Amino acid sequence: MTSTVVYNGELRTLCTHLKSGSTLETDAPTDNNGKGERFSPTDLVATSLATCMLTLMGIKSRNSMGFDLTGMKTDVLKIMKADPRRVGIIEITFHIPDSLKDADEKTKTILKNVGMNCPVFKSIHPDIEVKVDWGAWT
Repeated sequence: MTSTVVYNGELRTLCTHLKSGSTLETDAPTDNNGKGERFSPTDLVATSLATCMLTLMGIKSRNSMGFDLTGMKTDVLKIMKADPRRVGIIEITFHIPDSLKDADEKTKTILKNVGMNCPVFKSIHPDIEVKVDWGAWT
């Protein structure tokens, strides 16, 4: 098993990663009867895309390209659609650290391809529009 999820009432869950014991809580969003005080389940869908992209790019840069991506940041925007209620659009905006803004085109292309082919990206339903803004690497 990967995790356990316990419903704690008040539209909140407690998720425990079994291997590490790490936990996170979720809350329903304010537009769906919740308090919006924690990540919602759909927030985690969008956020997991960014974490997967950054993680795989970090592995590639560290293991075969000889540099570290520490400091690279993304902003994540999730836009819901109705009927049926679902994630409709995920926008990921990259903020490239100053040390990597002038990377050569080959490096940029390799890292962009790694990010765009991460397992979460490949798992997202084709009805969800994903927009990626590479910031300084555009």
